[in-house]
Amino acid sequence: MIVSDRAHLLIAWHSRTGASEALAHAAAGGAGPEARLMPAAAVMPGDLLAAGGYLFAAPENLATLSGAMKELFDRCYYPVLGRIEGRPYASLIAAGSDGSGAQAQLDRICTGWRLRRVAAPVIVNFAAQTPEAILAQKRVAEADLTAARELGAALAEGLAQGIF
Repeated sequence: MIVSDRAHLLIAWHSRTGASEALAHAAAGGAGPEARLMPAAAVMPGDLLAAGGYLFAAPENLATLSGAMKELFDRCYYPVLGRIEGRPYASLIAAGSDGSGAQAQLDRICTGWRLRRVAAPVIVNFAAQTPEAILAQKRVAEADLTAARELGAALAEGLAQGIF
């Protein structure tokens, strides 16, 4: 049973190499107890309906969102369509190049849901261009983890204060 608490922030993430997961955990640490951190594969429509806002943390794979993050949207898109309009969202993208393709795909989906972007995207570029670098576990720089914590804190505070 999902208990609705529109003040909480849902942080949905997918990661293959640890970068998006680390960013999501940092954001949850910044957001505090009002954050609900969930792997993308576990997020169901009821989780989206119960949240007041969203932070999506995903890797860029082949210049788009990872398949697992896209599956979250495929699975939940129509069940929540017309029911979450106007809610705030932000994003964290772990990129191998520039992250713009993944970010554009995410924004297009969120536009269809009529969500409101309330913070600039945080794109962390690992410049991974070889198969070995792409597949390697990532170490996220402290400055990028700080940016994720600050984003999580800002979203949680905006929800708590009714700003969003």
